[in-house]
Amino acid sequence: MTHPPVRRLELLARIGFAARGVVYCLVGGLAALAAIGSGGGVGGGKSALRSVLEQPFGAVLLLAIGAGLVCFAAWRVIGAAFDADGRGRSAKARATRALQAVSGVVYLGLAATAANLALGRGGGGAEDQMAQDWTEWLMAQPAGAWLVGAIGLGLIAGGLAYGWKAWKGDVMRRLAPPPGATDWVRHVGRAGYAARALTFVIIGGFVVTAALHADSDEVRGLGGALQALRGQPYGWALLFLTAAGLFAFGFFGLVQARYRRIDTPDLADAKALLSRRA
Repeated sequence: MTHPPVRRLELLARIGFAARGVVYCLVGGLAALAAIGSGGGVGGGKSALRSVLEQPFGAVLLLAIGAGLVCFAAWRVIGAAFDADGRGRSAKARATRALQAVSGVVYLGLAATAANLALGRGGGGAEDQMAQDWTEWLMAQPAGAWLVGAIGLGLIAGGLAYGWKAWKGDVMRRLAPPPGATDWVRHVGRAGYAARALTFVIIGGFVVTAALHADSDEVRGLGGALQALRGQPYGWALLFLTAAGLFAFGFFGLVQARYRRIDTPDLADAKALLSRRA
């Protein structure tokens, strides 16, 4: 019999996947419209959230998205701490779990932005500026440039991993869609991971360049990566394809929210384990 805490954790994860999916659908949809000159805008998650505020009942929608992002952040941290996906104790598994925890913190910050926008407190600075501020702070630390460079290389490595996943078509793990839907879900997932791979590599390249030049102004976020694509020859086409891929990743997140197998950790056992270690 499934215990109530386990059900609550599963619901937390599903709400979180749905909220992340909505954000990526907004980012991709707005960028795609901008690419073909039909309005929209080229930006990252914060820009997408600001666009929600302009809609009827925008504040209420933002609060709902923010609550969902809190759920996703919590699930990421819990999953990383208790190895909910059963990755094991290898160096690669530990690194993956650490990155999951970091992503949880990032999405918690995005949730705070959504709440602040909804409550009329502003949403903080521009995405690129905030990334540059953090980079400047890191560079001021001992061996800061090396640390920034390592982060950039890590982002590039993560992008290449996403690209490999898209190429292999290995996106259906832990998914159990209805019969007949497997093929199109796989195609959507591959397109989404391919777009994510490209943006991660571009963002990582900016970070590495900032480390090499000791200049935090070189850093860009997701919006900056999309703008960089837009500035290339046939940039509108590159932007549109990438934006469509990000929208696909968002839609894939909605599929995950419904059909992903959620392996929730046994928190009672985890608490006992933590008590023994303490």
